[in-house]
Amino acid sequence: MISIFKQPACRRRIILSVALLATCFPANKPAAQPAAGMIIVHAGWLLAVPGEGPKRRQSLLIEAGRIVAVKPGFLTAADLGDQSGSVRVVDLANQFVTPGLIDCHVHLTSQATAGDRLRRVEKEDSDVALAAVVAARVTLAAGFTTVRDLGATGHAIFALRDAINTGLIPGPRIVAAGAMISATAGHGDEGGYRSDVLATMQIDEGICDGADACRKMVREQIKHGADVIKFAATGGVLSVADRGVGRQFTDEEMRAIVTTAHELGRKVAAHAHDKAGMDAALHAGVDSVEHATFADAGSLELFRQTHAYAVPTQMTIGVAEHLADDSGTPAVIRNKAQLILPQMKRELRTLLSGQVRLAFGTDAGTFPHGNNAGEFRYLASAGIAPMQAIRMATVNAADLLGLSSEIGTLEPGKAADLIALATDPTLDTSTFERPVLVMRQGKIYKSVADQ
Repeated sequence: MISIFKQPACRRRIILSVALLATCFPANKPAAQPAAGMIIVHAGWLLAVPGEGPKRRQSLLIEAGRIVAVKPGFLTAADLGDQSGSVRVVDLANQFVTPGLIDCHVHLTSQATAGDRLRRVEKEDSDVALAAVVAARVTLAAGFTTVRDLGATGHAIFALRDAINTGLIPGPRIVAAGAMISATAGHGDEGGYRSDVLATMQIDEGICDGADACRKMVREQIKHGADVIKFAATGGVLSVADRGVGRQFTDEEMRAIVTTAHELGRKVAAHAHDKAGMDAALHAGVDSVEHATFADAGSLELFRQTHAYAVPTQMTIGVAEHLADDSGTPAVIRNKAQLILPQMKRELRTLLSGQVRLAFGTDAGTFPHGNNAGEFRYLASAGIAPMQAIRMATVNAADLLGLSSEIGTLEPGKAADLIALATDPTLDTSTFERPVLVMRQGKIYKSVADQ
């Protein structure tokens, strides 16, 4: 997806501290925190390692934002020898506790709504930053303690990531790609405006042609702060371009992108709908394919051979349904939505039949932020069992992001990222849409349901 707030080059480095002012008047304040010391979480049911069965009446011991132990029964401060009252007990004895959720495909600096095309030439980078602060907060409150942001213009996403990491504002842990790498006239290259208007907007972020230029572009993105590299292997639906959803990079260009990123310690995500572009990206060695719409038997074999993940982003089915029927949508976008919609509805079952490794991702930003857990309903309708879906959003997602030692399960040594639910998600994953508590690195935030 392309950021809806593309701005002139002269504004790229605008001071983003204005975004931090939002924290002075937060709409969703963190709950009061204890003084330095240990926290005991009483979990009525604990799914510490998705894939293994939940355990009844467990205590999580948390210190300095990390889990130090998981013990049976409900421990008290006295059990730990606390005489000063510095140990805090969080009572979730009637709740079901799981690891915090991970969304591997979001766009925190974007929000698709009516009138986007006009706003792209009206909004400043400061507007983008402020909106992203809100998007980050509601995403965290929805139970997503980690996200991978796969496409943003300017540097707002890196400023947002860093501000969250230093505790200046609330939000999920962010693995950020920065600008999506695209070929000229490709999915990430702006279009559809008058030439003189386009000249004021065009900042050529992520645009490259030829292996050498693509290699340099990867290095540029990493220089600006990219944690992961994303490129558009094929066309996309939301770009205003009558070029379909077919392949847009050569074999040499894709290999240059992937090899350079891997040499510099970054994983690579490929946006891909069409089979030819998807298969070429897999041959090049990408770590994940986003959407994977037209995968066939040959594609499934490549997924298995390369051990790449597919991130199906099934929430975009609802987006495509709206675009396909909306007379206000540009015809070129409406036609592409109508083209891929039938296949999108079959896609996940195809991937399941090929035993492809799946990670949870939604493409949030094409729909309202904070509704990420709606993806679970699509997974369920495709026949994915609840525990498999939970693993996609925890264990698998952590593995794809290279963060398995930090997140994905609730085990000693890992970050204290957890959520509490009113009912058992191993029976019905729709309960993830209504978290009753969200904790990230030992700090508690109110859930969406409490607002």
